[in-house]
Amino acid sequence: MEQVEEFRVKGDELLGKVRELIREGNVRQVTIKSGDGRTMLEIPLTIGVVGALIAPVAAAIGAVAALVTECTVTITRTEAAAEDAEEPGSDEPGAE
Repeated sequence: MEQVEEFRVKGDELLGKVRELIREGNVRQVTIKSGDGRTMLEIPLTIGVVGALIAPVAAAIGAVAALVTECTVTITRTEAAAEDAEEPGSDEPGAE
């Protein structure tokens, strides 16, 4: 099951917000739209590829950020990945 969220951010905050979302690990796609609703960049994220592609993706996001003053970031999350991140034993008392 997928969950979609939208965030409005200023151009100078864009790269930091996208990096923060990617670090969460359960994000499968990031879409950046301009203030008037035009899609400027779509970034599909897959496990294993994120680390290798973060530099070129960051450069592309930086270019978009330079073009917009305000934009909308839409992310698609997978709930299965969110459940995997909350596996028992990671922060339960008495877990080894």
